[in-house]
Amino acid sequence: MLSDRSTATVRATLPAVGAAIGDIADLFYKKLFAAHPELLRDLFNRGNQASGDQRKALAGSIAAFATALVEQPGTRPDVMLDRIAHKHASLGVTPEQYEVVHTHLFAAIADVLGDAVTPEVAAAWDEVYWLMANALIAIEERLYAQQGVAAGDVWREWEVAARAEETEDVATFLLRPAEDTPAPDFRPGQYVSVQVELADGARQIRQYSLSGAPGSGLRSITVKRVRGQGSPDGEVSRHLHEHIRVGDLLRVSVPYGDLVLDHLDAPLLLASAGIGCTPMLSMLEYLAQEGHRGPVTVVHGDRSPAEHALRTDHVRLTEKLPDAEAHFWYEAPEAGQPANRTGLVDLDGITVRPGTHAYLCGPLPFMRAVRAQLLEAGVRPADVHYEVFGPDLWLASS
Repeated sequence: MLSDRSTATVRATLPAVGAAIGDIADLFYKKLFAAHPELLRDLFNRGNQASGDQRKALAGSIAAFATALVEQPGTRPDVMLDRIAHKHASLGVTPEQYEVVHTHLFAAIADVLGDAVTPEVAAAWDEVYWLMANALIAIEERLYAQQGVAAGDVWREWEVAARAEETEDVATFLLRPAEDTPAPDFRPGQYVSVQVELADGARQIRQYSLSGAPGSGLRSITVKRVRGQGSPDGEVSRHLHEHIRVGDLLRVSVPYGDLVLDHLDAPLLLASAGIGCTPMLSMLEYLAQEGHRGPVTVVHGDRSPAEHALRTDHVRLTEKLPDAEAHFWYEAPEAGQPANRTGLVDLDGITVRPGTHAYLCGPLPFMRAVRAQLLEAGVRPADVHYEVFGPDLWLASS
């Protein structure tokens, strides 16, 4: 991994770089988009750039990787790298783009840290960058090969075969390949990227979990319209809700994502909140199709039953499993809702079986709270798997 000389330099400078990494990331993006405005227009999420979430995620990943190199030199943070690589592959990132990032990132480091960036310091952090970049390039190359596509060639045209309004703000789009090619395989829990052309000509991209099970030539995505509360509405979700109808074409990537249903011989716990139910529905449908007989605990929290997207499917698929139970919490419940299922999800009183593997998807505070309760119940940290919609701010704050 990191050379001995660079390890000493990175260890000595990590506090200073860590303290300034937010400023470095902010300046990096300014430099990158000034030189390559097409990246902000057609690759990066403009909403996450405006909110600062992408900057925080980048800063967190760099700091976490560098810390792992100096504190655990015999290991590599593969879980973090896999999550980033899956997202990159779904966007069609290519090895050449890492050179572009390197140029502007190191220019930002030099500008922010000034004279502290000696040749020795620059060389050490250059080694950190390329260790991370080359690891990601290798993982992404494998991911592209698994889907039978060239690096970056992930986009295909899909036709909207049907559209269903699940709630006031949630719609499901059933998709079929527009070209005479088979739909690429996916694993329950994975997502696709969807790129749409907006009114200003930008081709913005967002990721949406596949909400159905594998095995069909059709694919479904369930999209919640993001309504900005004090900030702009979500650009892509608003476009999909307002403009996309049956017969329209969508540009969709091949599937990726590292939150995949595994460990089927263990007790399973599928926990979600809000639109985070979508990968869990894919997992539940797969388990039902496969005749799964092991114990499954389904946990979901939402604002109200009316806002619980795919609620009927959540209940129906759970009832198809012989050893499964569902527990729903609502902040604004209907009459008759049990008091212990009113408010936020609370696992107190829920049986968490020994050896449970848990899968989580939803807002970050929800996942933190559920994970903490699972650990208290004896679930191993390595057996808690999660998906973050958007930049991984869990990592950035860890």
